[in-house]
Order: sequence, then C-alpha cells, then structure tokens
Amino acid sequence: MSDIIQLLPDSVANQIAAGEVVQRPASAVKELMENAIDAGADHIKLIIKDAGKSLIQVIDNGCGMSVTDARLCFERHATSKIRKAEDLFAIRTMGFRGEAMASIAAIAHVELKTRRVENELGTVIEIEGSEVIQQFPDQAPAGTSISVKNLFYNIPARRNFLKSNSVELRHVIDEFQRIALAHPEIFFSFHSDGNELFHLPKEALKQRIVHLFGNSYNQRLVPVEETTTILNIKGFIGKPEFAKKTRGEQFFFVNNRFIKDPYLNHAVLNAYEEILPADTFPLYVLFIDIDPSKIDINVHPTKTEIKYEDEKAIYAILRSAVKRSLGRFNIAPTLDFNQETGFDTLITPKPLDEIQAPTISFNPNFNPFDDGTARPTRTYTAPEQLERKTSIPQNWDSLYQITETEEVEQLSLLPEESSSEKEFIQPSDQPKKQFFQLHNRYIVSQIHSGFMLIDQQAAHERILFEQFQQQLVQNQGSSQQSLFPQTVDLNPADFALVQEILPEIHALGFQLRPFGKTTYIVDGIPADLENINESQIIEKLLEDFKHQSDLRLSKRERLAKSLAKNASIKPGTKLDNEGMADLIDRLFACESPNISLTGKPVIITITLQELAERFGRTN
Repeated sequence: MSDIIQLLPDSVANQIAAGEVVQRPASAVKELMENAIDAGADHIKLIIKDAGKSLIQVIDNGCGMSVTDARLCFERHATSKIRKAEDLFAIRTMGFRGEAMASIAAIAHVELKTRRVENELGTVIEIEGSEVIQQFPDQAPAGTSISVKNLFYNIPARRNFLKSNSVELRHVIDEFQRIALAHPEIFFSFHSDGNELFHLPKEALKQRIVHLFGNSYNQRLVPVEETTTILNIKGFIGKPEFAKKTRGEQFFFVNNRFIKDPYLNHAVLNAYEEILPADTFPLYVLFIDIDPSKIDINVHPTKTEIKYEDEKAIYAILRSAVKRSLGRFNIAPTLDFNQETGFDTLITPKPLDEIQAPTISFNPNFNPFDDGTARPTRTYTAPEQLERKTSIPQNWDSLYQITETEEVEQLSLLPEESSSEKEFIQPSDQPKKQFFQLHNRYIVSQIHSGFMLIDQQAAHERILFEQFQQQLVQNQGSSQQSLFPQTVDLNPADFALVQEILPEIHALGFQLRPFGKTTYIVDGIPADLENINESQIIEKLLEDFKHQSDLRLSKRERLAKSLAKNASIKPGTKLDNEGMADLIDRLFACESPNISLTGKPVIITITLQELAERFGRTN
C-alpha cells in the first residue's frame, strides 16, 4: 500500500489558516489596523465598501517596509516581533504570529504600497490567491497602504455565509471602536461607501469615549485608577442609572489588547452589587497593565482570550478598584454616623424655646355645598344622638340593621338631581364587571370556573407587538405630533443603523428627520406611546434591535418586538378598573393571547376545584 500522508501546498494551507484568522471582513480590518499600530503610525485611515466585502483599505503613516520585508510579510510565519520561544512571554505588540497577511492574501486580491522615510521610491506588490501577480517600484507616500478586494472570491462557500451588509458593517464598527479606544493618542478616520462615519483626533480617553458613543456619555462616566505591585488599572465606568438592558459598551484591555473575559466581567458586576437595577449591565472601559510574563495571550487565533498566572488576585483588585470609584464619587450609598441626616449643619439651629408648633385655623361652620340659597330644613336622627350608656347595650347588633324607612330617609338627605342626572345614574341591566390589581403587577378577573391571573406587562407587550406587526405590514402607523420636537444624538454606528431601518421606523408611527451629521429630530411618536422620553425610547429600541440573537425573526419582527418591550407598561403601574378592562379586551383580541414575547404564559387560570383542594375541601 502506498503512502497516503502528504504535505499540503502552501496555497491550501493558507486558506485553512484563513478560516481561523479571517472569519469575516471585520477580522481582516482588525489585523490590518493592528499592523499599522505596530508600525508606529499616529494617523490611520480605514476605507471600506459593501461592508468590507468589496474593499478594505488601511492607510497609515508608519515606518513602512523595505522591498524584502514587503515580499516576506505575505509568507507564513514571517514576523518581526519574535525571534525565540521566550519572546512569546514578553509581547507588547498587537500582531506577532505572522499568519494574518498570508491568510488574507490567500482569499482575496491584495495590493500593497509601502515606503520607508529614508527611501526615495516605494514598493508595490499585487497578489491574488497567494500568487504574486506583479511587484515593481513606484512613488508612494511614507508609510503603508494595503487594499483587500473581493474577500473570499475563491471560496464561494465562505462568502455565502457572510451576513447582510448592515450586520457585517456593525462587526467592522465594533472592531474599529475597540482599536480606537485602546489608542486615543492616534488619529483615526473611518469611511464607509464614501461617507465618513468617524473622525477621531488625538485626544484623552474620556474624549475618545464621547466621540465614539455620543455626547450624552460625557455625564455618564466615573474614572477608575488603581496602582498595585501586581497590575495597574485605569479607565472609566458608567453610573448605575445609565445601565442598559443589554450588554453594550463593555471593554477590557490587557496591555492595550482587547479581550473577552467573563471572569473579569463578573468582578465588575460584583462591585455594582445592590446599586445596579435588575437585569441591567453597566458601561465600562478598563485598561489593565500587567507584566507580559504573568499572562499568556497565545491561546486563541484571534488573540481575544488570555490566561493569567494569578487570576484570583486580579479579580480582587479589579473589584476593589471599581467599588472604590463608585463610593469615591458618591455613586454608591454611604452612611455618615457623625452627622444627623435630618438637619443641615450649614444652618445654625434655633434654641428650643424659640421653636413653636404650627397652628391650623379653620371655620367649623364652613359648608362647601352652601351657595347662599335657602334650603328646606330636614330632620335626621343620627345614632350619635342616642342616649349613651357606659355599659354595652344588650341589643347592640340591631345598630347595624338598616330598615327600609331609614334607607329612604338617608337618601332624601342628598341634593335633588336633575332628570338628566337621574337617567345617567340609573343602574344598567348588566352590572359592570370588576377587576382587581395585585401588587400593581397582576390583574385578577373572576370567571365562571374560578379566576384568571394576568401578567399586565406581558399582556401589554403582546398587544403592542401584534399591533406594530400589523402596522409594519400595512406600512401605515398612527402617529401623534410632538408639541416640542426633540433631538436625538446618536453615535455614527447607530445613526447608520437608523438610516437603514428608517422606512420601518416611519411605519411604526415615528416621524424622524436627519439634522446634522449624527442627529435626528423627532417630530412625532406612535399614538399608543404615552409619557415617554423620545430620545430614550429610540435609544432603547436600537439597543434591543442590535442585540437580539433570535435569527428566526425578520427585521420587522425584531423591530416590533423591541418597541413593544420598551413601550409596554412596567410592573408597579397602577391601573383603574376601566384600564384593566380595556387591557383584557385587547389581549383576547390578539392572535396569541396566552403566550408572551419570551414564550412564557401571560394568563394563569385557577379553578374552584384547585382552590378547594388547596383548602382541603372535598365538596
């Protein structure tokens, strides 16, 4: 039998490696921008088309490459950062494996233009599928420009697995934001399909956060800083009142490298214990500086996971630093046992003999129903006029018996109504059904076989969801004009998302119009939304829409679900009998009244038989 094990050709090996390193356009963006940072650039420009599927171009003013380096950078395991195995535990740069450029060149058309400052001419190299098409000297600015075109052109199966342009663009923006946050000392710009989404000058970290996520974040940030012999921590955390229902802006950087670490995330959430609203997640942008020999970053192809030598100590220090910042800036509740909270120490209290109790004056003969006209005198014998005795009378129970004559006499004391009023207050043949609200969360309704218990929030969510779905299908939602139009400031990523789903937002009843680069004016909101903040409801709508992971839902269903969840009445909302009756009527008019948007029951029915069994009754 002949030998069956053979060495793979380099082109095939590179395509296999690309499956680990380059999963989507955002992966290529990450690798190219990290290379630009490692080259010492302080001015980096990112240009993409079709969310990176057609073009990804990164232009930097770094050190550039020589002719030999420009050719070697596309070879597998070619790197300038490592010379021996020990160097893996002293890495301070972003890229170091030497696989990124070879992997990208294996699955795309790549053009490289580079020149060192000391050279007069630069080098141009064109590669298609790991094969060098041409290489020649040419005029080029100092630094490097890399263009990646037609990603996955030779692997159509991989290209077919890419998502829509909007989804892929959000992934690219996520990678761009992570790199821009890690390096506020570098100028970044980001252009997508000819539009500039980000223009970030060199600035401090706080200003970089505000430029990336919006001006509203300027008032949400609390600084964190801790220096120890094990590690140093700096950055910002968000105030608890601005926490979101979904995991949004949460960033960990270890030695300026973005990582994902549930263990450290738990440390931050633990520091927020008892001051964070339920089911919400805080903002944080935290940088951990640690000795590279104490960590191992070579555990994942994308370099987003790290192993620590002493993770328990890091957990304790991080939790303590966040908790101290929350207390230092008066975010967490504190107690001062040396001061009486009921008095203001800045005001000198009066002597006790000068303090007088407040007095109330009133007219005991005041009658709010007396309009000055004479009324016939009526006599009425009240129980208080009866002879009082010190002992309990033997016939005390007869005091609670109202005779027919007494009832008529009491009714005669009321003012006489007009004929129209009498007609209005006459009882109907069918008495009005009464509902009861339990802890302002559940509605109790009596039925023939027992009673129903209805979750008022889940019921309202179901009603609004089906209503918004119908409006989206008809492309016509009722809207109410805002008396004072509000402005909504969005970050560039959310602004681009609104532009994409603007027809659906208009169909729901919102009236938005662009105003400036990243701002919308809200002229109207859906008619069923009451007592809401326009900017908050739109921000929450976008946040839920971005982070919904149910792939079975269409874009319209996701949008309707997000708005229904945010616009529904919340637990603790008091409803009158008319409001509860209306809610129940609208619920049973839905197609699926029994199931909530999360798949849980909306209505629980308890029969008389079940109650009898609970009380141990047999009949």
